[in-house]
Amino acid sequence: MEKYRGFWYAQALDYDSHVAPALEADISADICIIGGGYLGLWTAIRLKREKPDLKVVIVERDLCGAGASGRNGGVATNWWGKFLSVRKLCGHEEALRICTAAESAIDEIGKFCEQNGIDAQYRKDGWIWSASSQKQLGSWDILVNSLKEYQVNPFVELGPNEARARTGSPRNIAGIFDPNAATVQPAMLARGLRKHALELGVEIYEKSPMKRLERSATPIVHTEQGSVKAQKVIVAMNAWGALFPELRRNIALVSSDMIATAKVPERLKQIGFTGGECMTDSRVVLNYYRNTTEGRVVFGKPLGKFGFAGRVGDIYERPTPAVEGVTKAFHEIYPNLSDVPIVSSWTGPIDRAMNGLPTFGHLGGHENIVYAIGFSGNGVGTTVFASRIVASLALEKNDEWSNCGLVDTHIKIKRFPIEPFRYVGGYMVRDALVRKEALEDRNKTAGMMTRFLAGLAPAGYVPTKKG
Repeated sequence: MEKYRGFWYAQALDYDSHVAPALEADISADICIIGGGYLGLWTAIRLKREKPDLKVVIVERDLCGAGASGRNGGVATNWWGKFLSVRKLCGHEEALRICTAAESAIDEIGKFCEQNGIDAQYRKDGWIWSASSQKQLGSWDILVNSLKEYQVNPFVELGPNEARARTGSPRNIAGIFDPNAATVQPAMLARGLRKHALELGVEIYEKSPMKRLERSATPIVHTEQGSVKAQKVIVAMNAWGALFPELRRNIALVSSDMIATAKVPERLKQIGFTGGECMTDSRVVLNYYRNTTEGRVVFGKPLGKFGFAGRVGDIYERPTPAVEGVTKAFHEIYPNLSDVPIVSSWTGPIDRAMNGLPTFGHLGGHENIVYAIGFSGNGVGTTVFASRIVASLALEKNDEWSNCGLVDTHIKIKRFPIEPFRYVGGYMVRDALVRKEALEDRNKTAGMMTRFLAGLAPAGYVPTKKG
């Protein structure tokens, strides 16, 4: 039976339905990348542009971009919103450098699409971080005040009237705006990256899931019907990277659950929801949403299933089981669109890190196996500059990327508990957050136990005390 990859990917396959061959032989390569999503594709492109003679091979379990890269909200934000978490991990000077690099990634996506004729519906119209209840007001104050200390604050405050007018929602009562963010059709971007990688000479094998990684001096990636013996292997598997014991406790496998409305451009015009801004509110169980170029609303909230013990399985290969909850959240933010039909829903896995930041390094200390994991649902923009780190590590450079403050941070970061505590605890914490935030919508305060459980959640834009 054909996999259910969601609304975005169905559109992308109408644009580019080419399928690369499966790997059916034993081959060799300079670099083998496991995973054909954003990180794998950006890294392959960067490697081939720098060293065209490298033989770079990608093995992908399904189709390139069919995982998280083609199922997200298409929101490309920079890292100034994560500055406090980065500073806590790396110190303020390195945090400033990293966040500046992450900011440059937004324009790099736009230039890539323009230069290579990729119709990924790129719109650099900014990001609105809003408050949709009195309890959320000022959620960004600690961040904004810290950035002002370094004279790098990109945010513009929005008063109640402007917040409502720009988002089209009567529920948004304040916000801040960052102009350096963009939206894309995420699966179209993934397919465009794939197309360009093939043009550069990257060998791509789809429908070729890795079955085993042989950690010999020259590692070997084994698939169902073939293998790749490579001088360097890059693990770019997103949530599927939890298959490796060394990475399993770095992340929790959570869902991104999304709905799309029918095309209603005139309705969006009536309520003023016509800009291309990406939007989030100040919840931990985040509402994230935007409109599309064809006049739909795409709305997401992580209310679906957790993965157990690092196993993704097929729990995300279907419409989201949380469609009612996500639709309810959409109607709460947009009561003025409550009669607009929902025409599609989908879900996908997120590799959620405790501090919301990715980690980079060598798998199990193996000098020829590089990994990156923990993008926490922010991979559209983050993977662009993350590929610089991964490529630098794979090429054994001694530069600002291989020595980046995000490399080899596994000793510094707090990890998730072992199973079954992570799985059971994940639901308990998530459900407590939903209860707490629902009460806050009515200007009420949750009970002590609910607040305690909610306080165990991983960091969002503002880091928790746990780190």
